[in-house]
Amino acid sequence: MTRVLDVRDLRRSFRQGEAVIEVLRGVDLAIAAGEIVALLGPSGSGKSTLLQAVGLLEGGFSGQISIAGERVEALDDLGRTRVRRDRLGFVYQFHHLLPDFSARENVLLAGLVAGRGERDAATRATDLLTTLGLGARLDHRPSQLSGGEQQRVAVARALANKPVLVLADEPTGNLDEATAEMVLAEFVALVRGQGSAALIATHNIALARAVDRVVTLHEGRLATLAQPETDALPVR
Repeated sequence: MTRVLDVRDLRRSFRQGEAVIEVLRGVDLAIAAGEIVALLGPSGSGKSTLLQAVGLLEGGFSGQISIAGERVEALDDLGRTRVRRDRLGFVYQFHHLLPDFSARENVLLAGLVAGRGERDAATRATDLLTTLGLGARLDHRPSQLSGGEQQRVAVARALANKPVLVLADEPTGNLDEATAEMVLAEFVALVRGQGSAALIATHNIALARAVDRVVTLHEGRLATLAQPETDALPVR
C-alpha cells in the first residue's frame, strides 16, 4: 500500500538552562494512503511537536520526513509552502477562522490560495459545509456560529483541497464532550469518504476505535496501542 507519510528517526530537543530536554527520541512512523491514525499521549508528551515537524511548520529537527513519496525535511521555505498548500490539511484545537468572512468564504479561500477557480472553490466549500450539516449557515460569520459549528468550518477548510494527509492537533479539545464526539465522528467519516489519510493528536481514548490504528507517544518514542478498551464514537 502506498505510504503518504514516512518518518524515520525524527529527533527534537530543547535547551532549558543547563539541561537539554529530548522531546522526540528517534520517532519512526508510516501512514498509508487512506489510513487514519490517532496519536495519544498526555499534555507535554510531544504530540504537537511531532505534528509541527510533519506539517513543516517548525525547524530544528533531525531525521527524514517523506510526504507522498517526496523527501521534504530539507526543502526551502518556498518548497515547504508548496507541500503544505498542495498535500496537507490542518485542523487545530482553536479554529483560527477569519472573523470578517462567512463560513463559505473561509473555506473557499483555501481553494483560491491553491489556484482553484472561484466557482470551483465555492462549489467545493458549499458541498463540504453541507455534508457537515452547515448548509443553512453558509453565509454566517464565525461570531454567529457555535463552537462546534466553527470547528466544522475548520474541518471543511482543511479538506477543501483534497489533501493526501490531514494533521489534526487536539481538534476538539475546546469543545464539550458531546459536541467533541460528534465533530470527531463527522471528521473521521469525511476524511474516509474522500480517501485522505489523517494523523490526529488527541488525549481522547474514545477516539481509538473510530480510527484504523492508535499510537502512543511516551518519553519521546512511539508505540502501538493494542486492543484499546473503549466504545466506538458514534458515526452519523
